[in-house]
Amino acid sequence: MLLRWMNHHLKKAGYKKTVNNFSSDVKDGEAYAYLLKALAPETSPETTLETKDPDERAKMVLEQAEKLDCKRYLTPKDITEGSANLNLAFVAQIFQHRNGLTSDIKQVTLTQSASRDDVLVSREERAFRMWINSLGVGSYVNNVFEDVRNGWVLLEVLDKVSPGSVNWKLASKPPIKLPFRKLENCNQVVKIGKELKFSLVNLAGNDIVQGNKKLIVALLWQLMRFNILQLLNRLRSHSKGSQGKQITDADILNWANSKVKTSGRTSRMESFKDKSLSNGVFFLELLSAVQPRVVNWKVVTKGEADEEKKLNATYIISVARKLGCSVFLLPEDIIEVNQKMILTLTASIMYWSLLRQPQPEISEASEPSSMASDATSDIGSEDGASTAAPSESEEANSLS
Repeated sequence: MLLRWMNHHLKKAGYKKTVNNFSSDVKDGEAYAYLLKALAPETSPETTLETKDPDERAKMVLEQAEKLDCKRYLTPKDITEGSANLNLAFVAQIFQHRNGLTSDIKQVTLTQSASRDDVLVSREERAFRMWINSLGVGSYVNNVFEDVRNGWVLLEVLDKVSPGSVNWKLASKPPIKLPFRKLENCNQVVKIGKELKFSLVNLAGNDIVQGNKKLIVALLWQLMRFNILQLLNRLRSHSKGSQGKQITDADILNWANSKVKTSGRTSRMESFKDKSLSNGVFFLELLSAVQPRVVNWKVVTKGEADEEKKLNATYIISVARKLGCSVFLLPEDIIEVNQKMILTLTASIMYWSLLRQPQPEISEASEPSSMASDATSDIGSEDGASTAAPSESEEANSLS
């Protein structure tokens, strides 16, 4: 529907081509330039169309879109490289703020919630792509939802996070011409997932082949979470007093609260969906607790206004990466308190701390509270939502 809407306005604006996808057909930025000129001529200078440099044109397009209050979920590079999901989200944003449809033109409709879903899916795709590529598997992923459909990449990921789980004699390596071979790969993926106790009630191999984004997201999230807990458990198994107990989501939550408390700070996280986390203060205090003086408190805001929250969230990611944590989330994920991304951010900081000082830090934490247990069950049981996870290539390779 968005393509029909876009081509409708492009034709009216005099654009000679037809846009059939949100990747190769928009890479040069010309379609966006014509679209914005048609919808918002007051913010669209002729220089956008006149420039010959695609990178410069993409930059100008995003600047024009911002004047329409479109949030910047992508970069000029995402346009020129043809990132399909991010471009889709960008077009959805333009539609939401300036669709150019009169009351008698109803060919295309898109609700605000649908637009937000597109943005979330784009974030998830980015996070999964970065995570998979960080594992050092044989295949390089450019587009998660397309590249996993033959099952091979997922088998590589499973073999990385759970060595020996894949029966390679039954797997077919790309290029795979026969559809049933792809299905065989995907069926083995589902089989292994169930053996690892993943919640895959509604997922079949054919759903992966067909590119069902919601179900693929659910599978990938559980793979990420499994990998995080495996890394933490491997570190913990080498520390004193671990007693063979497996780390849980509640352990991660309680560890973080304990760290902040013992540092003399007062913030507390009740669960991974605690709305108070949106101001970013808790994570800055946690980072300061695991590495004193790493946080410059002069640049930290109270996190009350939206802009202040954005500044804090951006700073959190910067500090975490400076320490060496693998962080794949965006500032918006902290501001909106996306519980799965919040879990992975916390786990990434915990992993870095344990790796640096492999002592039984978890013993400091109190017994899991009911809130923590609720957070665990909430995250483990959701099928649809998902997002980023920490996992460094060197760590994954050495510990897998």
